[in-house]
Amino acid sequence: SLSTDKIGAKKDGTIVAAQGTFYLQAGGLPGSPLRGPVGCSFAPYAIPNVLSVGYDVVSNRSKVAAYRAPGAPLGAFATECVLDEIAEKLGLDPLEMRIKNSAKAGDKAIYGPTFGAVTFKETVEAIKNHPHYSAPLDKAPRPGVKRGRGVASGFWYNAGGESSVQVNITEDGNVLVTTGHPDVGGSRASIANVVAELIGVDHARVNVMIGDTQTIGFSNLTGGSRVTFASAMVATSATEKVIGELRARAAKIWNIDAEAVKWQDGMALPAGDNAGKFPPLSLKELAAKANEMGGPIGTQVQLNTTGADPGFATHVVDVEVDVELGIVRVLRYTAAQDVGRALHPGYVEGQIQGGVVQGIGWALSEEYLYDSKGRVDNASFLDYRMPVCSDVPMIEPIMLEIPNPKHPQGVRGVGEAPIVPPLAAIANAVHDALGVRFYQLPMSPPKVSARLDG
Repeated sequence: SLSTDKIGAKKDGTIVAAQGTFYLQAGGLPGSPLRGPVGCSFAPYAIPNVLSVGYDVVSNRSKVAAYRAPGAPLGAFATECVLDEIAEKLGLDPLEMRIKNSAKAGDKAIYGPTFGAVTFKETVEAIKNHPHYSAPLDKAPRPGVKRGRGVASGFWYNAGGESSVQVNITEDGNVLVTTGHPDVGGSRASIANVVAELIGVDHARVNVMIGDTQTIGFSNLTGGSRVTFASAMVATSATEKVIGELRARAAKIWNIDAEAVKWQDGMALPAGDNAGKFPPLSLKELAAKANEMGGPIGTQVQLNTTGADPGFATHVVDVEVDVELGIVRVLRYTAAQDVGRALHPGYVEGQIQGGVVQGIGWALSEEYLYDSKGRVDNASFLDYRMPVCSDVPMIEPIMLEIPNPKHPQGVRGVGEAPIVPPLAAIANAVHDALGVRFYQLPMSPPKVSARLDG
């Protein structure tokens, strides 16, 4: 890929214009992820004049496929490095410059729509106020080693789309949820939490299964940071319908109107004028009486979900460069992101950490190497250098829970934004350490050594 950025700013740091041109290799057939760099690169910022153009370049190389925020890290690498160059020349704090130019609600996004809620500024401020950003950094801790600190931000659209779910109450009073989304990021645990909270039972009593098109209605792919957002939305709708049916069953047993029954803490309770007249009926008791009171209890919901607010992230990283060997090591990494509401905090942290680790790989080691005949020379994972545990520090996530107002639980997609900033953040940190700007990734030892020697 090749990205070229031009950004114009006033002396006070106000950005007035930006131009981005992005060339992405598609392999033998068209299909490179141009939507990523073209739409995402400038999206966090309020820029009155923007021209962003992408070229799908067909080449005799390996085919491409979607990979976590496809294309967006490549565009952010160019944009976020140029922003740091401007901040340096103007003598501005790079985070203050981002805050100054952050997009706001009502601004027109460069990819078309008008922004609703925008939480980019909050992610920048979270990093700016974090102890990592203000911690002293010894630029030359020992001979032959230099250290630097860098920041960068990132954006991803997030998505909704078609989703289906089925919720059934089993005869023993447990809950079976079937969705149509393969679980690649912890979505089953998140949906179990949602359904358990709504019904008022322990999450261990909720079993979430993945169905196919023979067992569940159509559901769009697992991608775009959409699954927890979309499946929680349809699961909420289905669960509310099931709760309505449970109230109706209790009303039949008590011979009162369903409107006079409330559902609370996993039990049906008589309400209003009937309050206290009948003993509560638990989910287990109602399930046991299901067949004699109207049959099995369950429902299915299918929706084309909407309301997926975008995701924003800002990262800060400290690196150490061995000048003699050209080795760049990541010493400390902090990643702030608006996650909407973390339905399963451990999994959300894992998504952020995983995206950062992949970004570290792209920045420092991962690349295809071709021989003189155009064949991939490192076609196995033995030679394709991905990060391992010894290559990364403990990555500290900052989860900003700013609920998405368009979602019943406030959910916002989180899976892809974390991979967008690392390439630029690490490049900016290397520049801070060496005073040398790298325009090509990865910044692997041979490339760093060649640049320093040259």
